[in-house]
Amino acid sequence: MSFILDHKKMKGRANRDRRFRIYSYSAIFMAGAFLVFFFADITATAWSAFEQAELRVEMNYNEDAKTMGDYAFDDNISYLVSRGVTRLIPNQMREDRSLLGTSVEKWILADSEVDQYLKGKPNRLRKDERKLVDTMRAEGRARLAFNNGFFFNGDSKLPEMAGIWAAAVGSFYVLIITLLFSFPLGVATAIYLEEFAPDNRLMQVIEVNINNLAAIPSILFGLLGLSIFINFMGVPRSSALAGGLTLSLMTLPVIIISTRASILAIPDTIREGALALGATRWQMVMTNVLPLSLPGILTGTIIGLARAIGETAPLMIVGMMAYIPEAPDGFTSAATVLPAQIYTWSSDSMRAFTERTSAGIIVLLAVMLVMNGIAIHMRNKHETKW
Repeated sequence: MSFILDHKKMKGRANRDRRFRIYSYSAIFMAGAFLVFFFADITATAWSAFEQAELRVEMNYNEDAKTMGDYAFDDNISYLVSRGVTRLIPNQMREDRSLLGTSVEKWILADSEVDQYLKGKPNRLRKDERKLVDTMRAEGRARLAFNNGFFFNGDSKLPEMAGIWAAAVGSFYVLIITLLFSFPLGVATAIYLEEFAPDNRLMQVIEVNINNLAAIPSILFGLLGLSIFINFMGVPRSSALAGGLTLSLMTLPVIIISTRASILAIPDTIREGALALGATRWQMVMTNVLPLSLPGILTGTIIGLARAIGETAPLMIVGMMAYIPEAPDGFTSAATVLPAQIYTWSSDSMRAFTERTSAGIIVLLAVMLVMNGIAIHMRNKHETKW
């Protein structure tokens, strides 16, 4: 009888193991399918943003165009040309008076509706305008060219002229500030807590709070940055300095926790050997523990920065959602970041901004994947097996 019961238990255990494997494989398959669908959808939408419609037209620099750029083109063409181009013509003629009375044939940006039409997407062109575009395309005067402006232009209300350059520079400035403040403070705090702090009630409370800070919603750090750095310290609103200091608060617990884990992984024999040779506790940390734990510290720091570069909520609170057409020229200049730029484009009603939103996501994901790849490479290359 006991043999039969044991056999039933073994059979039930095997069934449970089989079901667990099925659930695990199903979860992995669903997660992989979702990622494939996500990347495929984003890539399919973003691909067209890397091309931009251009028209080869004759520009007439006459007296009328000197005050109203639309008059540089024929009436039936001016509606197909980007308004950003026509607005620049009067400035060009004021800066270069030799242009007056001349005509130049060149490739210029087309309106976003023409761009959408050439890409086979929904648009608001009239029937006669579509016919004219078809004629120009047949004559070789309408084309889709690589969109350099997406990478080298700032934000614009016109989708054909909108780019990520200003947001990319702002993100770089924010990351520099975040690194300069969070890395030394986080590493120093971790070293003190792990190597020098007494094991008392106060230190236990501090450690619990650090662990809790790493898990709280990021928008709360935005409120903290607004009250401390902007309202109390007077840091310029919407600046990279305000954004970087705010993200430093958010990144600091991650760096502290990863640094403590790296220091804790160092065997006690390393510490005992250094102390036995006459080194002070501080010398032991600086010459033995810290260099050996540095790969893990840098890995945690890079992962923390990769998380920070994708944050939007805390930066919204400190005003980094502003319209920034030009790249900031310093840490205190008005700036925005890539996630905020993507959010701004996604909320715009014009269809042409949809593809730029997806293209911005692709760029942001590429940056984050590169940063995480660097962190994994450093961990695998420099990690010491004890």
